Amino acid sequence: MWEGLNRRRFPRANYRCKIVVVRKRHMDKFNTHTENIGLGGVCVVLDKELDKFSEAELKIYFEDGQPALECLGRVVWVVKRESLDPTKPVEFDTGLEFVSLKDSDKLRIERIVQQCLSKEQ
Repeated sequence: MWEGLNRRRFPRANYRCKIVVVRKRHMDKFNTHTENIGLGGVCVVLDKELDKFSEAELKIYFEDGQPALECLGRVVWVVKRESLDPTKPVEFDTGLEFVSLKDSDKLRIERIVQQCLSKEQ
């Protein structure tokens, strides 16, 4: 995961769960996992570089027993992962900003972040 300068308004928690990222215009669908999550967005690892500011539908499968969270996301940053192994496929850390979150989904994310952060202390 990219450990760049943290300029976020919302705290992020290292939380790994399944996420599906779909860009319908480009016929792209990525089944991957989250690296971290916060109220402002999520970081995922993808095998393709997405255009900055492009939008995608997100479906996040939290491990809280509730249905998947579905919302729209916007690519805000992409960082290519460097690998010393030339046989390993190229991967991109990708930051997605949440665009359309319901209030109930915001509370759900806040609860998960707080639980994760309290475990880290």
